[in-house]
Amino acid sequence: MSYPYAPLFTPLTLGKTLTIQNRFCAGPLTLPSLHGPFGEFSPDGLAYFEARAKGGFGLIYTGAFHPDTLVDPVHPLDSKQPLKAPKTFQRTAVELLERLDTYGAQMLPQVSMGYGRNAMGAYGPSEIPYYHDPSKTTPALTKDQIKQKIDQMVATAAFLKTCGFRGIEVHAMHWGYLLDQFAMSFMNHRTDEYGGELENRLRCAREIVEGVKAVCGPDFVVSMRLALKTYIQDYNRPSLHGENEAGRTLEEGLAICRRLEAYGYDCLSVDFGQYDSFYYAAPPCYMEKGRILDLAAQAKQAVGIPILCGGRMNDPLLAAKAIQEGQIDAVVLARASLADPDYPQKVQKGQAEDIRPCIGCNQGCIGALKLGRRAGCAVNPQAAREASFAPLPVFVKKNVLVVGGGAAGMEAACTAALRGHTVTLCEAGPELGGSLIPAGAHTFKTDLNALNAWYQRRLKALGVTVQTGTRLTAQDIRDRAPDAVILALGAEPVVPPVPGIDGATVYDCVTALTGTEIQGEHIVVIGGGLVGCETALGFAQEGRTVTIVEALPSILSAGQPVPESNQQMLEDLLAQAKVELRTGTRLTAVTDGSVVLAAPSGEETLPADAVILAAGFHPRPSLAEDMLGAGMEVYQVGDGSQVGSVMTAVHTAYTVARTL
Repeated sequence: MSYPYAPLFTPLTLGKTLTIQNRFCAGPLTLPSLHGPFGEFSPDGLAYFEARAKGGFGLIYTGAFHPDTLVDPVHPLDSKQPLKAPKTFQRTAVELLERLDTYGAQMLPQVSMGYGRNAMGAYGPSEIPYYHDPSKTTPALTKDQIKQKIDQMVATAAFLKTCGFRGIEVHAMHWGYLLDQFAMSFMNHRTDEYGGELENRLRCAREIVEGVKAVCGPDFVVSMRLALKTYIQDYNRPSLHGENEAGRTLEEGLAICRRLEAYGYDCLSVDFGQYDSFYYAAPPCYMEKGRILDLAAQAKQAVGIPILCGGRMNDPLLAAKAIQEGQIDAVVLARASLADPDYPQKVQKGQAEDIRPCIGCNQGCIGALKLGRRAGCAVNPQAAREASFAPLPVFVKKNVLVVGGGAAGMEAACTAALRGHTVTLCEAGPELGGSLIPAGAHTFKTDLNALNAWYQRRLKALGVTVQTGTRLTAQDIRDRAPDAVILALGAEPVVPPVPGIDGATVYDCVTALTGTEIQGEHIVVIGGGLVGCETALGFAQEGRTVTIVEALPSILSAGQPVPESNQQMLEDLLAQAKVELRTGTRLTAVTDGSVVLAAPSGEETLPADAVILAAGFHPRPSLAEDMLGAGMEVYQVGDGSQVGSVMTAVHTAYTVARTL
């Protein structure tokens, strides 16, 4: 019987001589912890890339936002030296390549021409609005400054070759970075040889590859990261379905592919979108997997060089089929490789179901970075700190009791058991999953069901004793006398104290998603946070008439910050589904078939066949105080400690269990 994933495990040659052992590429990510103060690879960086090589990725990219490969990102004359400390970087690069070579993995570091309008203070091809503040415009680069940038990129490539790298990826004609801006007539208004017709707008890309090949030789691989279509209607205006394209159409994207091949690029790593349409650039859970494939397949038909495809492609069967049918040549997994460094190895072993799934939340990676927090992964607490935050060996084996079987409880139990403790997990309900169950009820969040299933398989593999339907009191815990107890009791919905709130047509969001079938045409959702908006979207996509009532001036502004791409797409999906937003408005009463609201214009009444409460959560009552003096260690994790998200649940649980 043929193995369905076999196409993923055939070699692929890039350029003249660089062969990667399979079709799995670990995509580039912005992870500052991977680098030290001089741009060198940090101990965490060495461990991070080594883990993905060991996990089976044939090709690994570095991100482009660190000093060793980012060429004067803001001002055009920052430095003549591409690196702060070349020798320091070189020593760590040589060590990294030795580690990767052990596993047969290749690496392409990204070399960037800069941010352009994506960063305040940076220069652009023309005077165009900054993304983060459209009221201000970029200064335009002079021809001499453009030449200097290109020269620095070539010099950086030459230096990377001396370190042992066999190629680079040019960053990037995607996400609306500087090279992308040069390529688009929408943003490039120049009248010199770097503007006007497409050939001129691609002159930077041509001079870069020609310069690199001249200095590094024809066998030195040069890849381009390319967005095939931008999905924008205007500055800061995404296009949900690609209509009214103001940036790059697919037709122009294919023309660019042909020219890049003619210029000498050895392969193209394709995706779609830019900052203005960020939900294409960093697709959230609301976007179906493989949406890029139709575009990538057309690029594959347009050129003879390999097409490597990223953009929510984390389905190994989908990827294998696309390669088998000649739509693409390899799959680029960035966030999925962050969530599980062993992704290819698990597929190779026939254990694809054991891949820890990326859930498309963007909280731990891009979302954290934009908030100035440590970038990593929501579901993989070790990501980007493999060396510094690994589980510690057990010195004293303990009997550990975990109370609560949601994401936090399951993570705590798995980590404690992995380290060698004897672990029992008790869940009051009939099944494990906690808040993953209602959240996973949405058709657009099924990855949470996959995460729940992954945890349950892991609990079994690690020998954790699981007892469902077991509600423990403080005395029950005392009677069991564990050495340590981890309380992961979770949270429950807030019920606002208004008249009629206990009516038969009022449901909390958990019950509405999992406990009963909601009847009626008119649905009113109380609360415009993430849970409320997703709940509203689900009902609207069923064809109901849905209204969100939110007390704050805007939706998605309460609770944990919602990552930019998720918020951007959710707002557009709500608009497409014609969900009515009533912001600055409070619920004051529920009556038979309606709700009474305190709106800015005064009291209003809306029809409501069903009222869904999504006004927030509060922790369930803690048992910690009743455990005082019980002779055991007591810890609280997840929502039972402080209401948060899947990421905060997983990370707090791991933090406690890794040193227990």
